Formats: sequence, structure tokens, C-alpha cells
Amino acid sequence: MEKACEAFLKGRAVQDGAHDLGHVKRVVSMARRIGEAEGADLGVVVPAAWLHDCVSVPKNSPDRAFASRLAADEAVRFLKGLGVSGDTLAAVHHAIHAHSFSLGKPPETLEARVVQDADRLDAIGALGIARCFLTGGAMDSAMFHPEDPFGRHRELDDRAYAVDHFYAKLLTLKDTLHTGAARREAERRHGVMELFLDELERELSV
Repeated sequence: MEKACEAFLKGRAVQDGAHDLGHVKRVVSMARRIGEAEGADLGVVVPAAWLHDCVSVPKNSPDRAFASRLAADEAVRFLKGLGVSGDTLAAVHHAIHAHSFSLGKPPETLEARVVQDADRLDAIGALGIARCFLTGGAMDSAMFHPEDPFGRHRELDDRAYAVDHFYAKLLTLKDTLHTGAARREAERRHGVMELFLDELERELSV
């Protein structure tokens, strides 16, 4: 099934470099690791991780909040063609639908929590920093506000300034994770982002 999922994704459009096949493979690997540690059903976790971004909706699209539902629907259509059963399809659909940060839908199963945690871990740490600026470039965002780079005296606007995205989202993700395995990894990755921002401030003050 995994080879079929990979082949399916290779034939679809990628919204940006931060949501490419490399991102998907990292989420699959992390979801498998967390799922094994937490005793989740990998028959749900693994296909949901492979297909969680199978529908491409740009970050700045007004339809972005619907992306995870569209991906869940498309994943079910694809998996039905592979002969996946109804109970598994429903569980995969929920795991994909609930993984989205912008949607704010609570994950109701262990498998959905695992997939959401794995996806959010790839958004923080060194990889998260790289992906943040890659996405910012794709959206024609500036790196940071020229007078107030860290948003201390203005309203945050992470569509206009990439550094704002750390404060609007990335630094909050650690406290949204559900599983012990993910929370332990998130502590380290969160620290990497804090160190980066401290160094950025130091360099800007020279």
C-alpha cells in the first residue's frame, strides 16, 4: 500500500516546497515511530500520514481551512480503489480531516492524535525554520517587519512577515501535542527555534 500511496502522490501537484514528498515521508516516519510507542493502529496511522496533504491548497488561499477535509475525501476515494475496508476508511478520513491546524478540529482517536502530532513536529525545530522561510518565499512574504521584527509593538501578520509565523503558530505547537512521544521530541525542537530567534535578534542589533 505504501508504494501505491507514494506513486499516487508523485502524480499530483505540490502546493510548495515545504509540502513536498519529503515532508510527507518525514511525517510517515514520525507517525510510525509515535504510533508504535503509543500502541496505535498503524493500519490507520500509516495511510493517513501518507495522504494527509494529498489535496494541494495554497497557504494564502481562502479555501485553506477546507484542505484537510478535501484531502480526507480524496484519500478515501483512493484507498477504496485499493480495497481498504469501511472501518479503516472512516478512521483514516477522521485522522486526515482532524490533522489541520487552521481547521481546529479536535482529533477524537489515538490514530488521529498520532498523525496530527507527527505533522506538527515537522513544522518545528530546524526543519520548521527552513519550511517557514520556504513557505514565506512562496507567498512573497518579507522575512520580518523592518521596524519591529518580532512583533512586540504591533499586530502580527504572518502572511506579510515570515518571522511573525513563529509567534502566530510555530511557538504554540509544542503545547498542542497529545502523545508523550511527540511532546518529548517537541521540547528539543522548540528550543532550537528559540535559539534561532535569540540569535536573529542578536545579529539584527549589531
